[in-house]
Amino acid sequence: MNKLIILFFFILSIVSCKQEPTNTKLSGPIFGTFYDITYDSEENYQKQIDSLFFIINKSMSNYQTDSDISKLNRNEAVKVDNHFKTVFKAAKQIYKDTEGVFDPTIGKLVNAWNFGSEENKTALDNAKVNSLVKYVGLNRVGLVDNAVIKPKEAYIDFNAIAKGYAVDVISEFLERKNSNNYMVNIGGELRSKGINVVKQNGWTVGIENPNFDGSQSTNLIFELKNEAMATSGTYRKFKLDDNGNRYAHIINTKTGYPTKTNVLSVSVIADNCMLADGYATAFQAMGIEKTTTFLKKYPELKVYLIFENEINELQTLALNQFPQ
Repeated sequence: MNKLIILFFFILSIVSCKQEPTNTKLSGPIFGTFYDITYDSEENYQKQIDSLFFIINKSMSNYQTDSDISKLNRNEAVKVDNHFKTVFKAAKQIYKDTEGVFDPTIGKLVNAWNFGSEENKTALDNAKVNSLVKYVGLNRVGLVDNAVIKPKEAYIDFNAIAKGYAVDVISEFLERKNSNNYMVNIGGELRSKGINVVKQNGWTVGIENPNFDGSQSTNLIFELKNEAMATSGTYRKFKLDDNGNRYAHIINTKTGYPTKTNVLSVSVIADNCMLADGYATAFQAMGIEKTTTFLKKYPELKVYLIFENEINELQTLALNQFPQ
């Protein structure tokens, strides 16, 4: 009898000592937006993640005057790091695939239209825009070892791809720490793996409705499974002309003017967030017809568009089996 009692308490002790699944959640401001990181460990990696953010900013932030990219744009001698090189090569790939629709050398025009890191107080006219378009062309920029070779007038801006890259860097850091279940969210750019171990279900994400009044509502909710997603929207940053036409903050690389489009939101799912981020920006500029044609050659990219039809009603279009 005594042996049975001892065995009972031994089993009870094992059961009571069994740890419940645990998540660590980290959040804060970064890159002019926010980050939310959840992963399946009790270890707090805040210092390491802050260090990674610092390094990425030091490499590619146009908002920091002492960053490598800012020095490069001032034509100062600088050796770029591996983060810069990885993003540069991905930007070259997207530039080539989209036939120049995606082009990080659009930076001077982004600033001229007051969509970028530098404020412009001078009114733009055709002559000024045309003079700046001449400096656009990633095909004239090269990378030799750790040196970027570019025309003196070229200005590089990785804003449309660097945030997605940062998501990948944090995700890959967590994987090196043997985290098999995480969600990384930087300003709505996402990458997930596994499940939420506390809730014991997948990572649920949503795509916002493009509400011009600043309110928030959800258009679509689904599980993001071991993939990355980035969204590009025009409903928060845009300009109106005298006729009420709305122009996106995404600059047409051929004309130098903001893009007139009925596409309000583009979400792209890809294997990594850097590519998802870059392609989302490109598809915003390409519009529905060109994007639909483009995606026939790239079935690995899943795309969800929200746009206004001819009578100003919202419509959606899911391409390449985007989850519904």
